[in-house]
Amino acid sequence: MHHPLENFDDGATMVYADDSVLSVAPGDCVFATDRRSTAAERADALSALIGDIYDAALDPSLWVRALHKVRAFIGGSSAALFSKDAIRKSLNVHYDDGGLDPHYKQLYFDKYGQLDPFTTGHMLAEVGEPISTIDILPFEDFYRTRFHREWARPQGLVDFACAVIEKSTTSVAMVGIFRHARDGIVDDETRRAMRLIVPHIRRAVLIGQVTDLKSMEAATLADTLDGLSAGVFLVDETDRVIHANDSGRSMLDTREVLHLANGKLAARSAGSHKALREVFGVAGSGDAAVGTKGISIPLTARDGERYVAHVLPLTSGVRRQAGARYSAVAATFVHKVELRTQSPSEVIAKTFDLTPSELRTLFAVVRVGGVAETAETLGVAESTIKTHLHRLFAKTGVSRQADLVKLVAGFSSPLVC
Repeated sequence: MHHPLENFDDGATMVYADDSVLSVAPGDCVFATDRRSTAAERADALSALIGDIYDAALDPSLWVRALHKVRAFIGGSSAALFSKDAIRKSLNVHYDDGGLDPHYKQLYFDKYGQLDPFTTGHMLAEVGEPISTIDILPFEDFYRTRFHREWARPQGLVDFACAVIEKSTTSVAMVGIFRHARDGIVDDETRRAMRLIVPHIRRAVLIGQVTDLKSMEAATLADTLDGLSAGVFLVDETDRVIHANDSGRSMLDTREVLHLANGKLAARSAGSHKALREVFGVAGSGDAAVGTKGISIPLTARDGERYVAHVLPLTSGVRRQAGARYSAVAATFVHKVELRTQSPSEVIAKTFDLTPSELRTLFAVVRVGGVAETAETLGVAESTIKTHLHRLFAKTGVSRQADLVKLVAGFSSPLVC
């Protein structure tokens, strides 16, 4: 399948995924193709990849290797786990596979992060669902931005596939894959590949946040888990709890959140109990079998406090030794959580049915003021800002920029975008 990428006004030489070379004349449209591996090869690659992802949950130093395989499986030039803070306008790259040019990576931090047209769209994205450029703004608008002209295009980058791992009211944590011209723009196959692995990345990242470990040796698994504030339960192939850390034993003693029923971990609500049983039932079959089951199983204590459980298989990868040592097929991590509220950006967007581009323009106009200044700040043409303003006026029912400022102030302070 061929995918149109971009019109190059000054010509270029592009390399296809099959190593063939195409010289592009000025104004021509570039297409990219992929070499398809066999179903068996992709199944093997997926199984190995999922194993590496879960190993990284207990040993964060393995994320670099895992992300390199993520990039190879999905198709791209670089992959990273990162977070964005909408208030601070900051980017924190937690792990990456080193595929992005260090010079341009630093330029992003120093200058182009402020011009990134995708931040607002990422804040609005659904957790776990793959998105790309076209889900946030039309390609023709993207090509007009300074971000594309000065940062993405010189690197040959044509798209960005990503998925939100976790959200708060002001920030998002994501996994992302840069797509070079030779990879092509994100298509349905790319999204299908991401849907196969994003649930596992989410589970591994969430467990990593709970444990906050530098690394974990199999021989010291129980001792390491005992020091965690989260409740941790090792479960065998019959779903029986064979070890619980101090926090876990305290939960079982109080019976506020969890209890033992014939030696098996049980939740207070029928729905949560069923979800635990389902994920335990497949954990012994390997990493891939867990899939989307029980990434974050919600639990409610007797007093109404909210908790969540994450289940990590222990039957594959470097985790296998730990599991075998304790006759365990899975480790369950349980901790208290705050109920997530929508960010002001999400509330405003849903209230007035705003697109990411319109929302981005709204907040920029509120912060900066005039059309010319807003266009310079966002790195787009003044005509683009005027178009978005007309749409904003129509959707919000106001007719002046001053009224837009009042509207946003009624939803949020400080501004979040």
